[in-house]
Amino acid sequence: TAQAATGGRYHLGLALGTKQLTETAFGIPYERPIARLREFLTALRQLVETGSADFHGELLTATTPLPAAVPGAEPPVPLLVAAMAPQALRASGELADGIIPLLAGPRALAEHLVPAVTAAAEAAGRPAPRIVAVVPGLVTADIEAVRQTATERLAFYERFPSYQRVIGLSGGTRAADLAVIGDEETVAAEVRRYREAGATEVVFTATDLGSEADRHRTWKLLGELANP
Repeated sequence: TAQAATGGRYHLGLALGTKQLTETAFGIPYERPIARLREFLTALRQLVETGSADFHGELLTATTPLPAAVPGAEPPVPLLVAAMAPQALRASGELADGIIPLLAGPRALAEHLVPAVTAAAEAAGRPAPRIVAVVPGLVTADIEAVRQTATERLAFYERFPSYQRVIGLSGGTRAADLAVIGDEETVAAEVRRYREAGATEVVFTATDLGSEADRHRTWKLLGELANP
C-alpha cells in the first residue's frame, strides 16, 4: 500500500533489534537473530515480489490466505537491512537489496561493510547492493553547541556492541565522532567522502540537533548535492 501511494518510492528497512527491545516490547525470544533475519527476508521477498507467501521455517511461518498484492505497487519494495556485522552483512548481500548502516563512517564502509555485502551479493548472483549511509549531521555555525548536543543524544548507541564495533572501525571512540557538523563546505566534503567509500545514497538524520534555520540550511545543501 505504501509503495503504491508513494509512486514506487517506498523502502522497507529491517534491523535485528536487541534482546531488551525484542523480548520486552514484542515478547519474542531474542535467539538466533541471523537465522531469524534470513527467514524474514525470505518470506518478505515472496510477499513483495508476488503478493503472496507460503513460507514455513524454523522460527517463522508466513502464509497469505488472501492475495496481498496492491495495484500500482511497482517496482517491488526494496528490502534494506541495518547490517554492520559480518554475518548480517552476508545475509543481507544474499537475500536483501542493500544495507542502511548508521554510525558507519567512510573508513568502515570502504574497508569492511561495502566489500563484505558486495561479495555476498555477487556470490548469490544478486545485483550490486544499495548502500544507504545514515549519517547524523547538520549544517550550522554553532558547531561546539551542536557537537555537545550530539554527544549527549547519540551516547545511547554506545551501549550496544554492534555500534561500538562500527564506531571503532570508523576511527571514532564516541558516537558523536561520526556526526557531520559544520558549514556547507565541510558537510559537502563529508558527503563526498561517503560516496567515494561506496555509499549509493547518503541520508541525514538528527537534523534536530540545532535550530530551525540550521535544518533549512541542511536540507537546502542536501537537495543541491542530490540534484547538482
